[in-house]
Amino acid sequence: MSGEQLRRSTIHDVARLAGVSIKTVSRVINGEPNVAPSTAQKVRDATAMLHYLPDAAAANLARSGRETHSIALLIPTVDNQFFARIFHGVEQVAHEHGFVVFAASTDLNLETEESLVRVFASRQVDGFIIAPAPGDHRDVIDLLGTRMPCVFIDQTPAGVAADVVTVDNKAAAREAVSHLLNYGHRRIGFMGDDANLSTARQRRVAYEETLLEAGVVPDPQLVEMGVRDTEKAEAATRRLLELDDPATAIFASRNLAAIGAVRVLQQMGLSHKIALVGMGEIDVSDLLEPPLTVMAQDPLGFGRLAAQRLMERIEGHDETPQTLIAPAHLVTRGSGEIPLQPITAR
Repeated sequence: MSGEQLRRSTIHDVARLAGVSIKTVSRVINGEPNVAPSTAQKVRDATAMLHYLPDAAAANLARSGRETHSIALLIPTVDNQFFARIFHGVEQVAHEHGFVVFAASTDLNLETEESLVRVFASRQVDGFIIAPAPGDHRDVIDLLGTRMPCVFIDQTPAGVAADVVTVDNKAAAREAVSHLLNYGHRRIGFMGDDANLSTARQRRVAYEETLLEAGVVPDPQLVEMGVRDTEKAEAATRRLLELDDPATAIFASRNLAAIGAVRVLQQMGLSHKIALVGMGEIDVSDLLEPPLTVMAQDPLGFGRLAAQRLMERIEGHDETPQTLIAPAHLVTRGSGEIPLQPITAR
């Protein structure tokens, strides 16, 4: 559905498609009682099919000048330190501009993301910051229309051109893998997020390219994708260490993967024998034994940069969408500086 089609959809269109009166549509949208469940479902189906937003959201999308001084932040989860810090950075800039921030979790589900865009747009927020779920985002852009500012963060959305704040994922992964190669490792395991996410794809590509440049043929057995939580990270770490030709080092390319790897290495008595580099800080990186070497990102800076960009868009800046790069740098603490050595304990 195009942006023009979205802007032409009205409550009359919804009523006609659902085969009900305009009053019934209004009752369903406003959550009023005395509407049969089957009728209410017809209305919801029609609004979804037409990408209809209530009149209040449409007025906001038209930017009639009635700003609410509020923005919406959609992130995968608030219980991950990385995204919690992004939230804090967004809040800092929003408060500096007199805005409030409404936040919600998508669990990286595109349908949930689209639903939340509808909800917050209907409440007349002035813009969005979204960590996009995997999948084509053209429908999300259609929902936003041409006048609702949106900045994407961490991931690059599929199918659209938009402002994006992210890290140089390839450069960060290259530095991490090169660091392990410099300590003699050739059997380097890789743990990545959902393969449909741009960050995960870019980090894996850089991992493989860096190995090839060092004369090491990448082994698919050393790659674990879809590591979404610490439980999966623990299972992935055990598998990498139980191969006939096991990993002697691991690049855990997201913070939750590093947590799972640390647990398993401690349980197996291999913390000082298997080198480990994580991507992104965890709260106790410097308290572990050995302390965790990481490619440190700046999620607070991510959030601030995204919010600053969004404020510019809200104020009317209309230049070409840009990809803004936030820095990442290697912090050496011990776990990534373990040289290649014979492994006798399994």
